[in-house]
Amino acid sequence: MADSPIPTPPSGRRAVARGVAASAIVVAMGQLLSRVMGLVRETVLSGVFGSSPQMDSFAVVSAVPDMVYQLLLGGMVSAALVPVLSEYTGRGDREELERLASILLTGSAILFLGIILILEVAAPVVAVVLGGGFDAELLQLTTRLIRLIVPSLVFFGAWGVTVAVLYARQQFAFPAMAAAVYNLGVILAALFLAPRLEAAALSLGVVLGALLQLVIVLPGLRDLRLRFHLDLRHPALRRIVVLYMPVVASLVVSNLGTIIDRNLASRAGQQALSWMRYATFLVQLPLGLVSVAIATAALPALARLTSEDDKPHFRRAFAGALRLVILLVAPASVGLLVLGETGIRAVLEHGVFTAADTAAVTRTLLFYLPGLPFAAIDQPIVFAFYARKDTVTPVLVGVAGVCAYLLVGPLLAFGLGMGYIGLVIANSVQLTTHCIIMWIMLQRRVGSMAGHGLRSTTVRAGLASFAAGLAMVAALGVSQRLMATEGTMGEIALLLIGGGAGAVTYVGGLALLRVEEMDVLAQTVRRRLRQLAGSAE
Repeated sequence: MADSPIPTPPSGRRAVARGVAASAIVVAMGQLLSRVMGLVRETVLSGVFGSSPQMDSFAVVSAVPDMVYQLLLGGMVSAALVPVLSEYTGRGDREELERLASILLTGSAILFLGIILILEVAAPVVAVVLGGGFDAELLQLTTRLIRLIVPSLVFFGAWGVTVAVLYARQQFAFPAMAAAVYNLGVILAALFLAPRLEAAALSLGVVLGALLQLVIVLPGLRDLRLRFHLDLRHPALRRIVVLYMPVVASLVVSNLGTIIDRNLASRAGQQALSWMRYATFLVQLPLGLVSVAIATAALPALARLTSEDDKPHFRRAFAGALRLVILLVAPASVGLLVLGETGIRAVLEHGVFTAADTAAVTRTLLFYLPGLPFAAIDQPIVFAFYARKDTVTPVLVGVAGVCAYLLVGPLLAFGLGMGYIGLVIANSVQLTTHCIIMWIMLQRRVGSMAGHGLRSTTVRAGLASFAAGLAMVAALGVSQRLMATEGTMGEIALLLIGGGAGAVTYVGGLALLRVEEMDVLAQTVRRRLRQLAGSAE
């Protein structure tokens, strides 16, 4: 990411960054609500099930509806459904929008009901494919949980189509609440059904969550006249399929990687899948709040800058988004490194989740962290290719990433006897490989990214993050000597004190280093707060 003397006008950089930051904050609010409920969900699950074999089984089972939904519909929402549906909403053709929405809802219900029947019969085979390392008793439980969880697909399908219609009509409030409501379903099942149904409550919780998130978005369709209708000759269906086909390949690669990872982890020792699941959730927190939010916000702007003449503007817009990612992910990575164990104790260590589980999840998290910055940078790069209507390159690079995982993972896990930690390291290698190759390919496609402040932002964010890390370590040490830190409340206090010290130090460091994007973020947040205050009045 080397810089060159090519100047980027400060006013232009601020304007681009301000636009991306403003949109990213809106997207991040929905992500924040979802992540908070997800944190509550993990707290409840850790207290009820800990890192038991039942959680190992659920880590495998929960991937089944997710993979099927993403492959058949989830990836289609942004790539095909929203663009096509937007054409009808844009020209005010309400009758045709209602007809197409009816066809999509009907087709989704029929498709997923058929898939559910197939998975109910094939559940034992699916259990072996994903959890081949489980013993006979755990495979039997996995089979049962699969059969209980797959009915959720019909609700996921209807939800996906509904969300696509709402997005096309520029209605975002209902979808923003959906993920939080989904997590609520899992939480309720774990609290009230687990005492009687044990692990079965986990699968039923997913079904309940899928139903609740569908119910929460349905009011957005109340003014549309929908009916049971199927017309496979509708011209919009052909365009949807054409738009979606390149995306299917990337999802196949992604699902293949997930299947391989689950299968290998099931052979890497008892509780490995549970520990990996908890650590992955912590890593996903900054990725969802920062990288996904910024990449999603930047996508529309990048999509409008795809001509040859627009390449300089494309590079400037992309660099602005990437600088924001670096600025926010750097301290998040250091924060997880320093405060990870404290956070795990505060959030997860209760009920049947023991101190030994905390130590194992902390160790797992440490080996996931090297891949976090690369995963965060990779997300905007992938979206940059999508903005340029190139879905093939991410697929090919995704294959290279899976190959890197297969080369490193089995060797470390089984050849060198590192167990599941070898698979965690391989995951970081996969993310790093994917990011580096995508970065090289992007510069070949749009030109060098030098001269847009990436190196200077990285260096300054790194220095400020290092200072923040030292401040967090010092704050933890002083707090542990001066106050009682036993129990959950003590751990939460440590987390708040350490995190506060790190945040103040990081912001102060950026101010001293005169990082421009920090001013942009501060101005955008102040503007949003004034708007919220005005709305409240």
